[in-house]
Amino acid sequence: MPDVEEKVPLKDPGDPECRSCKPETSAPTREDRSGPEAHPACLIDTVDNVSKLSNKIGMNHDFHMEEKVSPPSSLKGKVKETMHNAFWDHLKEQLSATPPDFSCALELLKEIKEILLSLLLPRQSRLQSEIEEALDTELLRREAEHGALNVPLLSKYILDMMTLLCAPVRDEAVQKLESITDPVLLLRGIFQVLGLMKMDMVNYTIQSLQPHLQEHSIQHERATFQELLNKQPSLLDHTTKWLTQAAADLTTPLPTCLDASDSATVACSSPNEAVSSPEPLSPTMVLSQGFLNLLLWDPANEEFPETLLMDRTQLQELESQLHQLTILASVLLVASSFSGSVLFGSPRFVDELKRITKHLMVEFDSRPEEAMRTVSEQVSQEIHQSLKKMGLAALSSDNTASLMGQLQNIAKKENCVRSVIDQRIHLFLKCCLVLGVQRSLLDLPGGLTVIEAELAELGQKFVSLTHHNQKVFGPYYTEILKTLIPPAQALETEVESL
Repeated sequence: MPDVEEKVPLKDPGDPECRSCKPETSAPTREDRSGPEAHPACLIDTVDNVSKLSNKIGMNHDFHMEEKVSPPSSLKGKVKETMHNAFWDHLKEQLSATPPDFSCALELLKEIKEILLSLLLPRQSRLQSEIEEALDTELLRREAEHGALNVPLLSKYILDMMTLLCAPVRDEAVQKLESITDPVLLLRGIFQVLGLMKMDMVNYTIQSLQPHLQEHSIQHERATFQELLNKQPSLLDHTTKWLTQAAADLTTPLPTCLDASDSATVACSSPNEAVSSPEPLSPTMVLSQGFLNLLLWDPANEEFPETLLMDRTQLQELESQLHQLTILASVLLVASSFSGSVLFGSPRFVDELKRITKHLMVEFDSRPEEAMRTVSEQVSQEIHQSLKKMGLAALSSDNTASLMGQLQNIAKKENCVRSVIDQRIHLFLKCCLVLGVQRSLLDLPGGLTVIEAELAELGQKFVSLTHHNQKVFGPYYTEILKTLIPPAQALETEVESL
């Protein structure tokens, strides 16, 4: 059987968790789709019964579900694969017998019928009647008893129906099935593709319900928090301290990097980081600063804002991602000062440096000096080889030593290049909160263009999280900020979404 594209493999009927051979499938149809009320009730009930899931969906517009699949090399994966193969081998034996034994095939056709019916929207009554008639269980059983069950013909009908019901992205997978002549391989392929179609339907339903889920999540979180606040009036104390510190930070100039020991310190004098006279505070400014401060939160500090406790794990993941990007961009900035525009004008060369650095940064948190020593060796070697391939002059021994020394110095937290890159990534994230991710990407500070794709991902996650949090807790933030921002300075009367 030709390979079928599988991002969400389906449980085969031989799965011990699925003894009745029920493939878990459903997919969006090509016909016009209306609002959530048009979706199968079982899917809506499933998606609606999700307090925690709705929070994820509300914050992530690209959220989609995938079936968890055990790695083929794992014990569980090997056991499942063995069970699946045993089932399909048994089916092959039944159909190859004389006379053929259609007992298992009938069960499969029954399940396929149920799957196809589950893919239909309520208004598709004509298709429902057609499927009921073509795959009538009692009629198929009588045909099997007389040895007249035409499995290839039924498979052809099922493929035609799948072509009608599947999303366009599955057209190629269904077309590949049409070239399979072996009935067992064809049935197996049908179940695999139906599995993809099911996840398509689930994800389409999630996207359709996203506004409703987002609103549900906002109202549910706020109501739950209010109940706790009614019982514990001091529940906003840490949140108040957090916003108070953010307001204070906005009136305190940031220290600038004056270390001139590195060749890349020219980046330290970027006008984007110049601190001018403080602007009048606004709720949006204070909140943006507060959210940025969360990416620098000391784990030992137990006074984490109460309104962000649900998001703490995600914020820690974003902090880790920001840290990795800081190191990556620092390495690339130093390397570019030695490589010249010719090498760094090659996307392949830059991608290779990024690959090397990302791979060797796995142990950075536990052993930064050792990790950067390895990075310096690999990066300098890559630069040397690339210069040689392009017929350019190799780095002198002094330049090579300087390159490796500067790269190894990135392991130090006080390293100038690292400090500058860190400040610029924070500046980018602050712009994302105010202007949006796409506009912020149009004018990246120096040294960040080489990690534009990675920054876009980080920025979108950060904005989505803060946007959702602000929707939920905006009224509480408004009341706190009224006490922090003098009325004469306040540019906004209440907190709105960023």
